Amino acid sequence: MPETEMKFKTPEGQTIDRQLLIAYLNVGTPEAPQWAALGFRVEDSSMEYDMGKDTKQDIMGNTFTTLKKPVITQNFDPMPLDSSDRAVQHIWNLGVRKQDVQALANQDVMVAHFYAGTTTAEFAERYPASAVEISNFGGEGGGHLGLSSTVTYGGKRQLGTVTKDAEDAVTFTPDEA
Repeated sequence: MPETEMKFKTPEGQTIDRQLLIAYLNVGTPEAPQWAALGFRVEDSSMEYDMGKDTKQDIMGNTFTTLKKPVITQNFDPMPLDSSDRAVQHIWNLGVRKQDVQALANQDVMVAHFYAGTTTAEFAERYPASAVEISNFGGEGGGHLGLSSTVTYGGKRQLGTVTKDAEDAVTFTPDEA
């Protein structure tokens, strides 16, 4: 049976709110994930898709373009340090305190698309071997302390659904193979 296209869960003609696309960092374990949202107090953050576009023209004058599966990155710049932000504390502990670059290069990240799905669950994608790179740590005098990072989504992409309970805790459920 052919796969059907997923529909957006918003009324026709209504744009989708930005807060319905959220990246979550697993601050628990792979077996017992604890998802912490990335981007508290970040004003602008977008997933950038690099599809390795290659355009060539043959000797007959015909143009052909090829694309590759995307390398997806997302900047979070800056993320103010806040004791209530479990994601930024996790990144700070691994990157600033421990300087554990191997751990930073192997983070479990999930992207929740709360605007698309069914009546009971929304579309999600999980990247279990993502890199979280710290690019900046500090801030201006008289301001707050911030940490800037770039996530490169990596590992075997796993599709599934995400649900959110009354306390805003999220659960990822993988699709059956």
